[in-house]
Amino acid sequence: MLIVSEPQILYLSITELLLTRNDLYLCGGITMSARMKRMMGAENVAIVEPSEMHYYQPIWTLVGAGAKSVASSGRPTASVMPSGVKWVKSKVQEINPDTNTVRTDDGTEISYEYLIVGLGLQLHYEKIKGLPEGLEHPKIGSNYSVQTVEKTWKALQNFKEGNAVFTFPNTPVKCPGAPQKIMYLSDAFLRKTGKRNKAKVIYNTSLPVLFGVKKYADSLWDIVKRRDLQVNLRQNLIEVRADKQEAVFENLDKPGETKVFEYEMLHVAPPMGPHLVIKGSPLADEAGWLDLNKDTLQHNKYPNVFGIGDCTNLPTAKTAAAVAAQSAILNRTISKVLKNEKPDKKYDGYTSCPLVTSYNTVILAEFDYNGQPLETFPINQAKERRLMYHMKADVMPHLYWHGLLRGLWGGPGPYRKVFHLGMK
Repeated sequence: MLIVSEPQILYLSITELLLTRNDLYLCGGITMSARMKRMMGAENVAIVEPSEMHYYQPIWTLVGAGAKSVASSGRPTASVMPSGVKWVKSKVQEINPDTNTVRTDDGTEISYEYLIVGLGLQLHYEKIKGLPEGLEHPKIGSNYSVQTVEKTWKALQNFKEGNAVFTFPNTPVKCPGAPQKIMYLSDAFLRKTGKRNKAKVIYNTSLPVLFGVKKYADSLWDIVKRRDLQVNLRQNLIEVRADKQEAVFENLDKPGETKVFEYEMLHVAPPMGPHLVIKGSPLADEAGWLDLNKDTLQHNKYPNVFGIGDCTNLPTAKTAAAVAAQSAILNRTISKVLKNEKPDKKYDGYTSCPLVTSYNTVILAEFDYNGQPLETFPINQAKERRLMYHMKADVMPHLYWHGLLRGLWGGPGPYRKVFHLGMK
């Protein structure tokens, strides 16, 4: 089996299972390679992965606020790669599902019997005029890249007075809560350092809502009002004038109408889109995402192709928690397909977004395909809690490195049933 995951591709030397990944630092491919190793044997699994370092991206929210170091978020890829599987240190250039082949950037062509695609998504800083060069300036950061996350912290530390502006793009994004998490943390830092009364904290989002699930959005609106944060809906960043410290936003409800915001600090969540390897292939839907059956994670056209994570068109938020839940379902689907049986487990769209609201509180949002809360604990998770912060900052990284990447963590579903006495 060949697995193409995140920015790499996993392929089997005997061409049974290939996993591919080409979007840096994602976890779906390594997770599935560990699971497939147990199912099929390491000699039958291969992964294409160009990165020497693997990063736990969810912690970058805290790195950008100075609560964690960027060094703590990364480990050598070799240390998390399942032993014995074939590791191809290349990038995927092309997938041809009609010939069951994958071509890497050095021209190597790999054949597969089964393929798992986990190529992630691509960040498009270049789609905002002036932003690529603007990121060279000290007052602009972005928690979405290992190259720019520490710039967020430096900009926050150096803040004196004026506008602190935070953005959400007019595209699908990985971890849709992240663009506002750094706003809450910045607000908390400015209060702690006595600068808040000289600051206006502004969140400009392209969305028509603060958060997609009403239960959690209501709690977030309460926080926004209580902390005097300015939220502007349907505002999309289109240009950065770093030399003037100006950010230009378009009103999506009135196309062509723009507004200029001066800033002392600017955090940008960049536009994002499907990986070009998928977008230009028969595997894509009309929007360019991997076209999967949302219940089984099997491709809608090619039955020997499967997918996981950010690269897919699954109608749920793109988070590591979603990958965990998907990995358990995908493992079950593949086990049935290999036996020529019909998949019997359905992915319910479970995903989670720990909404960090300060340096010691988190609202733990968990929900399904329908945007309905699907909470693990028998408490109101829309309430800010210190315990949930420690889960985000300390427990989840451990679970990622020692559970998810080893194919041992498939989400909290079984625990949810226990905590809710089997009623949820």
